Amino acid sequence: MLAAMSGGVDSAVAAARAVEAGHDVTGVHLALSANPQSFRTGARGCCTIEDSRDARRAADVIGIPFYCWDLAERFREDVVEDFIAEYEAGRTPNPCLRCNEKIKFAALLDKALALGFDAVCTGHYATIVLKEDGTRELHRASDMAKDQSYVLGVLDERQLAHALFPLGDTITTKEEIRAEAERRGLAVAKKPDSHDICFIADGDTQGFLAKRLGRAEGDIVDESGAKLGTHEGAYGFTIGQRKGLRIGHPAPDGKPRYVLDISPVNNTVTVGPAEALDVCALTAIKPRWCGVAPEGPGTYTAQLRAHGGETEVTAELVDGELRVRFAEPVRGVAPGQAIVLYDGTRVVGSATIASTERATTSSAAAR
Repeated sequence: MLAAMSGGVDSAVAAARAVEAGHDVTGVHLALSANPQSFRTGARGCCTIEDSRDARRAADVIGIPFYCWDLAERFREDVVEDFIAEYEAGRTPNPCLRCNEKIKFAALLDKALALGFDAVCTGHYATIVLKEDGTRELHRASDMAKDQSYVLGVLDERQLAHALFPLGDTITTKEEIRAEAERRGLAVAKKPDSHDICFIADGDTQGFLAKRLGRAEGDIVDESGAKLGTHEGAYGFTIGQRKGLRIGHPAPDGKPRYVLDISPVNNTVTVGPAEALDVCALTAIKPRWCGVAPEGPGTYTAQLRAHGGETEVTAELVDGELRVRFAEPVRGVAPGQAIVLYDGTRVVGSATIASTERATTSSAAAR
């Protein structure tokens, strides 16, 4: 078995548990930058130079072979360039989900299988259930507070058959995981959790995009089309954004205004009241199913962001697109985001939001 070791505490404990369970484990750290020195120092990301060293030290303590694999070019094409293109098109991507789909459970898994490994083990918090008929289902982690099934909703049945998540079926706090790492002698026990986007060294997403897409001044308008201000690039905004609009004067009713629409065609950002963000339905493309695709309309719960809650929906696959209607309007849904469907704790599948239907009628009511 191949254990993907990011250099953090979760993947180190997962690798150690896999060894303890009797698996023949080899650790691997993914080098995802063509110029590692450009990545941030410290522990804010998940693929810095320090992280590779931490992963190697953890593998030494666990007593397993360790390698560093260069997937920088694949990562650039499938994750970084995709991220830039999505923002340029006025959408809001999730690079962590794309990395799981394209890198950890496609490029990495394919290479692992080609080399004779039977599975890839990671430190994700999710659970794989083996059914009596030999099929597998992806379920939420036992501890909902740490559940990461949303970013794994892109995995298909074949990938699930070759995946292992040793942390997913144990109800333990993060402090208990750290305590376990300390008992095992792993130096990463006290290492802070990774956050932010790993390939944006300073955490400045707008600055990162501006360097690659250039500054392009455009208008900020209200729902009637009246100009309220200017911006330096529509890609610097996301649906539902409130801060940083730099409009300069309040709305007539004195209430805050939010980004309602981003139009890359005319480089315009439309803002309006919070209630105009309410969405009653959406269409999503590129569905991926964690098993057999559902037939006909069904009732599910849906999650729309990695740390968001669940909402009840009806969904149906129509001509290859997922049509979803919410039982109650939800706020701030953006094209480019992933929607993940659940049947109880079971992950049914995921798709990329292409368009939304607003609950209110206005000039920015649909995308």
